[in-house]
Order: sequence, then structure tokens, then C-alpha cells
Amino acid sequence: MLIEIPNVFSKQEVNQLREQLDARTWIDGNQTSGMMASTRKRNQQLDKDDPVALQIGELIMARLLAHPLFVSAALPLQFYPPLFNRYQGGDTFGYHIDNAIRSTSDGMVRTDLSATLFLSELNAYEGGELVIQDTYGQQSIKLAAGSLVLYPSTSLHQVTPVTSGERTSAFMWLQSMVRDEGQRRLLFQLDQSIQTLTAQQAAEQELFNLTGVYHNLLRRWSEL
Repeated sequence: MLIEIPNVFSKQEVNQLREQLDARTWIDGNQTSGMMASTRKRNQQLDKDDPVALQIGELIMARLLAHPLFVSAALPLQFYPPLFNRYQGGDTFGYHIDNAIRSTSDGMVRTDLSATLFLSELNAYEGGELVIQDTYGQQSIKLAAGSLVLYPSTSLHQVTPVTSGERTSAFMWLQSMVRDEGQRRLLFQLDQSIQTLTAQQAAEQELFNLTGVYHNLLRRWSEL
């Protein structure tokens, strides 16, 4: 399941974030690469311990945890904190699958879901599409600054070469309360239907029943 979430941050907010990020020291992006990925990756990143990056990462996580669509789709349990990368001058990241387990200061995180928050305007660069192979075929993603795409970490994906301009983004992984992607999809579809029926002022008893089904399935499938 691939979910696009527009306008997580406004254009003004993105400009403020970029002003801070652009002033930092960028390093070789292979800092977070596994052995296989390092041969396919050419970009720059901010150091994972950069204080400004950490502060903005906390802001991103807080914003996402307050976003109903993100919470409904991800059912987040634990984040691997956001990192920041930059592609320019032909930089690319060939097809790869993200590492299954990531280590944080708080322990280990199973990477059920990956997310990219775009921080460059669409007309600021050429190329740089996030191409994802999922169960519905190949999808090419290039979103407006401030928008985010969420997709299963099991997906084969790449960032195509940036042939002009500069593509800056935040990327992150998270462990979901529900490990199985198919179960997460069913819960998301059910939750979205409940929200739609609520807005349409559907019969209270039917909404009560559906909400009960949702929570009982979540209770059955969640791992905490």
C-alpha cells in the first residue's frame, strides 16, 4: 500500500526548514548504507547526530503523529528518526530494499514502512523520481515540497539520477503496531470507511458495530 500525504508542511514552513538545513555541513550519503546499497548510492546526507537535523526530525515526527491519515495508514509504534539527503549533479540511488532492522539509541526498530518527505519544489530539479515497485506495479513518485509518500519497506525502489538542480528530502523508517502489510491495508480501508460514514452521519448502530470490528481486529493483529 502506497499512500501520498499532501501538505504535511506548508510552503512557508518548508522554506524555513530548508534555510536551516542548507546551512549545515553535508557528508557522503553512504553513512547509512548497507554493504550492497553502498555500491548503488551516490548522494549527500546530514550527519545523523547533527543537532539541527535532530531538532527538525523531532518536528517531523510530531507533525506526522498528529496527522490522521498518516496514523491511520501506518499505525506507528516506533520511528527510526528522520535523516536528510540531497541529490545533485547526477546523484542517484539504484534499486535496493531497505535494511530490515535499524539500531537506535532506544533499541532496535523493525522497518515495516519507509517514508520520504519532499523538501524541494517540483521545478527545482529534473529527474530524482522515487520509483517504487509494489504489488500494483511500478510507480514513479515526485511530490510537491512539504508532501510525503509512505510505502512498505519490503518494496524494491530507487531514486533516478538528478540531471539538474537539487533534490532535498527527509527520509525515515518506522515500525508499525501491525507487522503484516495486508492486515494494515485492511485496517486502513476499514478506518477510512468509518470516517467517511461518520462524516455522512450514517446510522449510529452501524458505525458502532464497524468501529468494534476495527478495534477487535487491531487487538488481534497488533504487536506491542
